[in-house]
Amino acid sequence: MLPYSSLQEAETAIGRSLTTAETLWFKYSANKSDYVLYCHNIPLIFFLTTFLPLVYVVIEYLFPDYAASYKIQPKIKVSLYDNFKVYLGVMRTFILLVVPILLASHPSIQMIGIRTSLPLPSLMEIASQLLVYFLIEDYTNYWIHRFFHCKWMYENIHVVHHEFTAPTGFATQHAHWIEILVFGIPSFLGPSIAPGHMVTFLLWLALRQFEAVENHSGYDFPWTYKKLIPFSAGAEYHDYHHYVGEKSQSNFAPIFTYCDYLYGTDKGYRYRKKLLQLKDGSKSDVRLQNGGTYAYETGVKKE
Repeated sequence: MLPYSSLQEAETAIGRSLTTAETLWFKYSANKSDYVLYCHNIPLIFFLTTFLPLVYVVIEYLFPDYAASYKIQPKIKVSLYDNFKVYLGVMRTFILLVVPILLASHPSIQMIGIRTSLPLPSLMEIASQLLVYFLIEDYTNYWIHRFFHCKWMYENIHVVHHEFTAPTGFATQHAHWIEILVFGIPSFLGPSIAPGHMVTFLLWLALRQFEAVENHSGYDFPWTYKKLIPFSAGAEYHDYHHYVGEKSQSNFAPIFTYCDYLYGTDKGYRYRKKLLQLKDGSKSDVRLQNGGTYAYETGVKKE
């Protein structure tokens, strides 16, 4: 809760006039406790988990020809029933596991120093912190993901997430409850190391969820923002990881590609892609798992 009773008092305290964004934040948050503001992450995650995957389903059914041209594995169709079924499972885990943890974790947010007060951070501060969060998330997630591909961890825990060899947005959080817990750590590690404002924190959670859903969407649309980011992974990159499954030991990084490149866990992916580029006339957008072409032309048995 902001320690100011009026806009004038807030302006006096920070020594300048409030920006439009700060005025809106004051009016919205002045009478809300820090705990209530923090708990905004629950409806935020619920909304994005529900409606972001729905966008891809709507595109698939309303514009089938357009969607088919960018489907990474066009021969694999996930029915509405299967999408709904996996969504119910994801929501069950969210309600029974994630929500209680989020409700109880506010003291840790206070401890690391995420603030709700004025002034709001500048755009440069927000952008720099988000970059740090993405880099930390990507690096730690890469190693955790590799660990979950060890034989015992894969067969007993991570295999749940790999039930979909052709990913769908609704299956983004389809995973064993232990995996949900462990993979949540990198998302909070960045804000713990470089704490900022609650606005930045909520924006970070939204962007991370958006990125995860896109990775599992099953589509490589040309208008995705990841096309503009250097060394970005993207849906086609992560789709290959699901397509090959346990045998791949490849493409572990969720956001960027540099970890896989530096540690040599993308060699198979790059080799297969180069082969198909040569066969398809060096097209840069060739997809490795385009409805069986990859499976039958490279000798890898489709799972």
